[in-house]
Amino acid sequence: MEFSSIKRKQLLKEMGSREFDLLVIGGGITGAGIAHDAATRGMSVALVEMQDFAAGTSSRSTKLVHGGLRYLKQFEVKMVAEVGKERAIVYENGPHVTTPEWMLLPFHKGGTFGAFTTNIGLRVYDFLAGVKKDERRKMLSADETLKKEPLIKKEGLKGGGYYVEYRTDDARLTIEVLKAAVSEGALAANYAKAEDYIYENGKITSVRVSDRIAGGETVIRAKKVVNATGPWSDKMRDKDAPGKKKLRLTKGVHIVFDQSRFPLRQAVYFDTPDGRMVFAIPRDGKTYVGTTDTFFDQNPVDPIPLPEDVDYLLKAIRFMFPDVSVSPEDVESGWAGVRPLIYEEGKKESEISRKDEIWESDSGLITIAGGKLTGYRKMAESVVDRIAERLGGGFGACRTRDLPISGGDVGGSAKFPAYVKEKVAEGVAAGLPREFAEAILRRYGTNAGKVFSYVKESGEGELPKEVEAILNYSMHHEMAAKPVDFFIRRTGALFFDIDWVRTWKEPVIRKMAEVNGWSAEEELLYREELERALCEAVPEMA
Repeated sequence: MEFSSIKRKQLLKEMGSREFDLLVIGGGITGAGIAHDAATRGMSVALVEMQDFAAGTSSRSTKLVHGGLRYLKQFEVKMVAEVGKERAIVYENGPHVTTPEWMLLPFHKGGTFGAFTTNIGLRVYDFLAGVKKDERRKMLSADETLKKEPLIKKEGLKGGGYYVEYRTDDARLTIEVLKAAVSEGALAANYAKAEDYIYENGKITSVRVSDRIAGGETVIRAKKVVNATGPWSDKMRDKDAPGKKKLRLTKGVHIVFDQSRFPLRQAVYFDTPDGRMVFAIPRDGKTYVGTTDTFFDQNPVDPIPLPEDVDYLLKAIRFMFPDVSVSPEDVESGWAGVRPLIYEEGKKESEISRKDEIWESDSGLITIAGGKLTGYRKMAESVVDRIAERLGGGFGACRTRDLPISGGDVGGSAKFPAYVKEKVAEGVAAGLPREFAEAILRRYGTNAGKVFSYVKESGEGELPKEVEAILNYSMHHEMAAKPVDFFIRRTGALFFDIDWVRTWKEPVIRKMAEVNGWSAEEELLYREELERALCEAVPEMA
């Protein structure tokens, strides 16, 4: 079955026509990882997501596959070791969506970190995470630190630590993992909401699912059901067996500036006056800064940056980069995400562990919550090991450790630059400028050839060939069903190139309306939804 938005209705019908070994509820990175692992072991798998794939936490992170250096402060050694090692696995299996990023950790007189603690911390980090030799930490003098990033506060500067993290596009990582699951036979649908569980003899045997685009309902039968809904995990557990709250939601906000306003050239991880840690990261002509950490008790659908969140981050910028003069008016865009953390009595927001946990109810429902983006594959392995044991069907061991995700089959990260260099001529031959052909290869990896074929097919309509090509690919191969899917989760443009969204939004909407056969009312509905997203992406100040 094609992973196409045009085939959604047919796909849901197919889901309702047979019994699966596993139904995954939730299309974020955790659910996608579970579907991929299970499908590669030979299980029949269905996945449903009530919004778009990655629409929740999995498109609203700091966009780093990082090892959690700060968790050493909380003595979470086991988590740092496990997640640190997973970083390299995620990179090797998907070098087109993950890039090594040298990170500068400056330390000042009276700050949270000093030369000794930074050196020891980074050395332990290298050891626990199994960091390869050429990416191990370096200690810098104050002068060397300022050469890396001249904007850093000079007063009281003692030096800096220099170490590698991995930058990613979190939503695209999720989509590529999901596409890998689909290529192994999994069926997945977005805008398909799990409404109720259906039982036989006290055990869940089916789930009633509503189609939030076309309307109607489907009953999906499955031997095992996994609740991987992130911030909605408690709600989905309560539908099965009301019980004690297990999650504590916290909100994290990031804001984006053009490099002309905040010309950062080096990623920096710095402590704030209140002892928290914040990232400032250059990316594609922009600089983004985050994150905040505040308890959140509202609806986790579409959280937005509030004036106090923006103010906190602006103060953090002024504290560490005193020569950078930025105001609320300089914030081009921003996003807020909700973290589903395991509840711990009496702990502050930033102290709550990022560990994951699995619960299994009497009905057989398995719930996974907590954890970090970086650890998604290992979390999936733990869940699918349990499912395989419960099904008892002779399913094999986990294979995803050395299995490329969709677009990542280039023979490992070391071979990715050569792959891009070799294939860029293919994009140029299709009619693309060399720079854009290279950008397509870096975003789509080994799937870029299909995008290039759409470039050749694209006519001279309202959209430039390259925009029409990635739109066609997003609809037909990544189930982009609405304009917001394309502009947020498939391209990231709403966060990092908001003017591009404003330029092409109308012709994109018209093209999607034509392909999907929308009525005038549906077209208006999706246009209004995109306009709301544009408004919410620009934080308002009180």
